[in-house]
Parts: sequence; C-alpha cells; structure tokens
Amino acid sequence: MKQKSIYFFLIAFFCFMIGCATGGSDAKIRNQDQADAYRKLGEAYLGEQNYTSALSQFLKAEKLVSDDYILEQDLGIAYMAKNDLQSAVLYFKKALEIKPDYAVARNNLGAAYLAMKDWNSAIENFKMLTTDLLYVTPQYPLANLGKAYYEKKDYAEAEKYYQEALKTEPGFVNALYGLGKTYLAMGEVKKASGYFEQAMKAAPARAEVHFDLAETYRLLGDKSKAKNEYGQVITLAPDSEIAKEAKQELSDMGY
Repeated sequence: MKQKSIYFFLIAFFCFMIGCATGGSDAKIRNQDQADAYRKLGEAYLGEQNYTSALSQFLKAEKLVSDDYILEQDLGIAYMAKNDLQSAVLYFKKALEIKPDYAVARNNLGAAYLAMKDWNSAIENFKMLTTDLLYVTPQYPLANLGKAYYEKKDYAEAEKYYQEALKTEPGFVNALYGLGKTYLAMGEVKKASGYFEQAMKAAPARAEVHFDLAETYRLLGDKSKAKNEYGQVITLAPDSEIAKEAKQELSDMGY
C-alpha cells in the first residue's frame, strides 16, 4: 500500500508540474500578445509624433516582457524624441544586448551619441556598421562618421567618409551638405558652394542648406545670390533662430 501511495503521489506531482508548465507557457504567450499590442499602439503614436503617449505604451509593454529587442529599440527612439538621451542610450544598449547584430539599434545608438556630442563613442558605433556587409543603407553611418569627424575638426577624415557615402548613394543630401560644411571649414569656399548647391537641389525645403549656401555666396562676393538664399531661409522657416540670423545678415549687407 505504501508503494502504491508513493506511486500515486508521484503521478499527481508530475501532473501538477505539467499543468504549471502549461499554464506558465500560456501566460507567457498572453503577456507577449499583450505586449505586442501595446508596442504596436506605441509605434502608431510615434508615427503621429505623440512621443509621450508612445512612451507610455512602450513602458506598459516592458512590464510584460523582458527580451524583446524591438521594444527596447522603440523605447530608445521615444526617449530620444523626448530629448532624454541618457535613457535613449540605455535602451539602445539593451536592444543590442538581446540582439548584438541589430544594426538599426546600433545606428540609433551612434545617433544618440552624436546628439550628446560624444564624438568618439559615435564613431565607434558607426564604424561597426561600416563593416556590416548586410546593412542595406551604409550611406547613413558613413555620413554620420563624416559628421562626427567634422565636429572633431578632423576635416580630412570627414571628407573621406562623406565621399564614401556619396559613392554608396550619389546625391545623398546629408553627405552633400556635410561636404559643403567641411570644405567651408577648410576655407575652400568655391568647392563648398558647389556641394551646397547640389544639396539645395536635392532638398530644396531645408532652410539650413539655403543659409550655408548664402554664406558661401556672400564670401564669394555675390551679394545678389546671397540675398536670394537668405530670403529663402526666411520664407521656409520664418519663426526660427536661423531666420533671425538670415535677417541680420541681410541687414549687415544693407538690405
């Protein structure tokens, strides 16, 4: 009888454990489904630039799951949009801990470091992407490397990476504009104006491109073209700081 009792006890125990495992598995699936719903709603809010509501949904999702690299990436984007760069870096790193080859998170981590003016950390992350042969848009990390080196005043390296970005995608406006800024900093004003002109044609609605193009025309002594480009800045971004600068430049030129 004693052996039979132990036998039945073991059967009951194993049945209980199987039931718990199944229940746990079902709960995990339910949590993941609910987290996915929160994440997708948060992404919809991101698309509407409602970053506070997006962050709220992502944080709800995070309470339910702990290994969703897409969710961690989304959290990083939301925090970056709210200018909480330290938190953005934390979540991009979490995404990469879960999925080390997640190139999107790597690029965004580099972008967060750029925004923090941590040029060396930005360079480190963007260089990792330039060796990733599967990354489908290498022009972005290449141009970002150009920007980081430009900010470090290493203009030779900035020029190199901007040119590499253009080899990957001719006409890439970020690289064209970056080269214009780089050549202007190097004192090669004529060359700078050529790249700013190309950038302006590629992105005619970008006020900062018109402003820097106006600067090169002014330095080259072409007041008429400079006046026109400063005017474009004021038209495109009438209430911005850059428009105030454009108005001051026009005033200094006698307009």
